[in-house]
Amino acid sequence: MNDKKRTRKAVKATGDASVSAVSASRRVYLALRQRIVDMDLPPGARIVELDIAAEHGVSRTPVHEAVQRLAEEGLIDIQQRVGTFVARIPINELEEAMLVRTALELTIVEKAAAQANPEDIARLRTILEEQRTCMQAKDADGFHRGDEAFHATLAEIAGCPGVWRTILQTKTQVDRFRRLTLPIEGRMKGVIEEHSHVVDELAKGRGEHATAAMREHLDHVLPVIEVTRAFRPDYFVNLAPHPPGR
Repeated sequence: MNDKKRTRKAVKATGDASVSAVSASRRVYLALRQRIVDMDLPPGARIVELDIAAEHGVSRTPVHEAVQRLAEEGLIDIQQRVGTFVARIPINELEEAMLVRTALELTIVEKAAAQANPEDIARLRTILEEQRTCMQAKDADGFHRGDEAFHATLAEIAGCPGVWRTILQTKTQVDRFRRLTLPIEGRMKGVIEEHSHVVDELAKGRGEHATAAMREHLDHVLPVIEVTRAFRPDYFVNLAPHPPGR
């Protein structure tokens, strides 16, 4: 083998290793992130990188990279000389995220009302039936997936799925909080009734009423914070607001 061939082979091997490292880091990141959002890893849970590396069959490097990325997103709290933990849920960020989500989702519903056809309404009603099945089975995971599907489908109907992707990026902390609220008596039933109200108004072509129904639905998210904090106060934290100009 001549020098040029050896060089190309070495470069390819290095590139493959780099891609593999990135893939491993992303795989660990996505798995950890999902477990945190699902509350499988609750606030305060200790994160041990060596254990996670063994669990995923990777070296510590991709795990460390994943943990650092999650720390930047506010989902992991790295305390020097103490340890690494799943971050507690910041109350102030919940309020900010819901402000953004409400503004965007009201626009989505307004646009969906102008474009929804009978097939679209049928898709939404199918999702509602799936949520009812999950409620009866006390399947919180399935119910949450149905909730995501409902709102994502509204964005598709409105012709702006990219807006839903933006919402997903802003509501991570809200999702953690909402997973805590689902076991509250009557919470799932209330969500289904609110979703049904939105769909009924869309089916009638009444955009203003559908938008009002969505606002009412989203306005019910934050008021249950105090109820939730009462039985899991260790899961929440009040972070100081950023000083002006920072």
